[in-house]
Amino acid sequence: MDDALAYRIAFSSLRGMNRVMAEQLLARCGDEQRFFELDERQLGAMMGFGNRLFDADYRRTMLDRGRREADFIAAHNITPLYFTDDRYPARLADADDAPLMLFSIGPADMNRGKIVAIVGTRHATPYGIDFVNRLVGDLAANMAEPLMIVSGLAFGIDAAAHQASLKAGVPTVGVLAHGLNTIYPAQHRQLAADMVRGSGGLVTEYSSSDPVHKGNFVARNRIVAGMSDCVVVAESAAKGGALITANLAADYNRDVFALPGRTSDRYSAGCNDLIRRNVAALVQDAGDIMHAMNWPAKESGQAVQQTLFQELSAEEQAVIDYLTECGEGQLNQIAIAMNTNVGRMMSLLIDMEFKGLILTYPGGKYRLA
Repeated sequence: MDDALAYRIAFSSLRGMNRVMAEQLLARCGDEQRFFELDERQLGAMMGFGNRLFDADYRRTMLDRGRREADFIAAHNITPLYFTDDRYPARLADADDAPLMLFSIGPADMNRGKIVAIVGTRHATPYGIDFVNRLVGDLAANMAEPLMIVSGLAFGIDAAAHQASLKAGVPTVGVLAHGLNTIYPAQHRQLAADMVRGSGGLVTEYSSSDPVHKGNFVARNRIVAGMSDCVVVAESAAKGGALITANLAADYNRDVFALPGRTSDRYSAGCNDLIRRNVAALVQDAGDIMHAMNWPAKESGQAVQQTLFQELSAEEQAVIDYLTECGEGQLNQIAIAMNTNVGRMMSLLIDMEFKGLILTYPGGKYRLA
């Protein structure tokens, strides 16, 4: 067992501990081990005040937990990231409420070039998922600096962001609301394993002995926001965790972007409200983010905007114009409007869907991607 690590884990787990308090205590005590070795009277005299943190039985209990966690870390190839370590996420360290200790698994460098957080509803629609796929793919193809995608490994937009990253060859990190002794949701165990193998990883502030509590899922949003350069909300209802992440990011002076949607779409209501309140900038594609963040494109490639638009045939343009005006349409409706037989129109719509120009929705409806 690593004694120094056990003391750090125990120290960072003390109730109410934050960076300001930690720095004050360490400045007086010298190091974490000495904090646990001094008696209650000595600590009170050194700090100039009494505190329940100084209780000998409480500190002994926390140190026992720290030692058990250090053993767990050693047995499972987990990397501890203490707030004074060089590998601790530097962006997150600037946040006043950043955890003192993180636990990570996987090779991800959380201080790499540019980090984009992508969050959204668990009830992602084809519109949101298609946007995430195109956004990650285009950022990966066009950015001059290395890219990393961060999300929360939840259902919906989170999973889409991780999966799009793996497809594009981009490292992706999942911020968990529980210890590394489990994966939630269980259906994402394979996804999590692929992320670790794909130069990404998993990170959490929670130890293996911490109970899973619904409040953890709210608390972890500050890590998603804090360790990123910007946050993109792909889809969200009027209330949801993605909006909490967006507001935290704004508080941390991070840039926030939101994908707009129709006012009648339930899972665009949150994004539209973020844009309306000027919390988030409207985003349609990778070029919007790269321009707003002043991120350079690869010199050898074409400009971002040039890669995002395709040459359309006259028929394709006619369908685009129809869906732009009507919002959506079914096969028969579009065929009649285009004065084309249903067989020809079906073939055209399938081709357009493969090109990422349109999306199919329940009820046989088509909308612009």
